[in-house]
Amino acid sequence: MIKTVRGKTPVIGTDCFIAENATIVGEVVMGNQCSIWFNTVLRGDVHYIKLGNKVNVQDGAVIHCTYQKSPTIIGDNVSIGHNAIVHGCTVKDNVLVGMGSIIMDDCIVESNSIIAAGAVLTKGTHVPEGTIFAGMPAKKIKDISPELSSGEINRIAEAYIMYSGWFKDEE
Repeated sequence: MIKTVRGKTPVIGTDCFIAENATIVGEVVMGNQCSIWFNTVLRGDVHYIKLGNKVNVQDGAVIHCTYQKSPTIIGDNVSIGHNAIVHGCTVKDNVLVGMGSIIMDDCIVESNSIIAAGAVLTKGTHVPEGTIFAGMPAKKIKDISPELSSGEINRIAEAYIMYSGWFKDEE
């Protein structure tokens, strides 16, 4: 479902895949080569959501904001894992947000970082560039090696472009 709310209609870039049961409402702007998977919700009703290029939002994830206070801004080449919650925060380029993780209001996740599966970033957490955060509440566990950055962050983002192509071929 793609729905206008309060006069704001989602804007979707080129070469994107949107699953039939995904919900995208309100002030959502999406870059190119994005994929929004099954049972996801991008709710730009109370503030705006901006996604860069090559962003994949995997099954069951929710992206929302805080009314008139905290938008959600997601950079390029970002993978948001299954059932993650990304709320009123900034996630910069080349980031992997693990399955079931939660990123709360006013957090900033710098580029080339990984949020581990199940991690909970409490309000206002700052994740430095090139680090891995895990736990509840999430804390830095280590720096990312260049091999891990290219091996996981880029591999997953590129894989989701390929996966979305399978579905676009069937349309």
